[in-house]
Amino acid sequence: MTDPALLPLLERIADALDRMAPPPAPSGAFGDADAFVWQAETLSLKPVHHVARVEMKLLRGVDQVRDILCANTERFAKGMPANNALLWGARGMGKSSLVKASHAEVNRDVNSQDARVALIEIHREDIESLPILLRQIDSQPRRCIVFCDDLSFDMGDASYKSLKAVLEGGLEGRPDNVIFYATSNRRHLMPRDMIDNERATAINPGEAVEEKVSLSDRFGLWLGFHSCGQDVYLDMVNGYAEAFEVDIAPEELRRQALEWATTRGARSGRVAWQFIQDVVGQSALDGS
Repeated sequence: MTDPALLPLLERIADALDRMAPPPAPSGAFGDADAFVWQAETLSLKPVHHVARVEMKLLRGVDQVRDILCANTERFAKGMPANNALLWGARGMGKSSLVKASHAEVNRDVNSQDARVALIEIHREDIESLPILLRQIDSQPRRCIVFCDDLSFDMGDASYKSLKAVLEGGLEGRPDNVIFYATSNRRHLMPRDMIDNERATAINPGEAVEEKVSLSDRFGLWLGFHSCGQDVYLDMVNGYAEAFEVDIAPEELRRQALEWATTRGARSGRVAWQFIQDVVGQSALDGS
């Protein structure tokens, strides 16, 4: 018989074990949403009913990577072999927008909730809890894209090891109903000076660098996004202007768009979007 005096201690131990190994999410925990944010503090999924996304037809200048990612996402949605994907490169060129748009595309004509792919965002600082998230969704019938935006690692950050084990190499790996998409401004997910420092200070520089750089090798798809030229930038502007029915003469729109890019010091899809938002907002203000 258990000593009654030990019961409070045993209860505290049981509570601690429950927190360390939370039970899988119950069947149907996804509800009626198609997108979620992983909350590491509570080990739970927060539904997102209105995703901030841009329609696929409005993404200009990324035709090749668009087709590759969409084909990969479609294969995954149909239960066929597909790769984890790393979208890397220039800022504001539509990396995260393409992930969200490809998710919307595969669900566009799917009515059954269980057949719809779920998009789950995990924040960079919560990567260490990724194995817990995967254990929760492994028991779910739905296929899931786990998405980390702006993924990168700094000096002394060892959380990349959790991601390496999940992508490839660990005993469990990732569940069959999960694929991992990440965006980053860095091809190898870490700054150049971090790689150079490893070469300069490690006993075996090659091995030290290889351990960290090998993380990006575990993505089957590397999709590069590069800064756009003036013609592509103006094509982006015209696409957004058409979608928002901007009533400005083409030459005046071109002049304003180039001036806007000059003041921002960059040309990209994000700059084009921000320019059109300013134009539409100003037009609404003038007409009110």
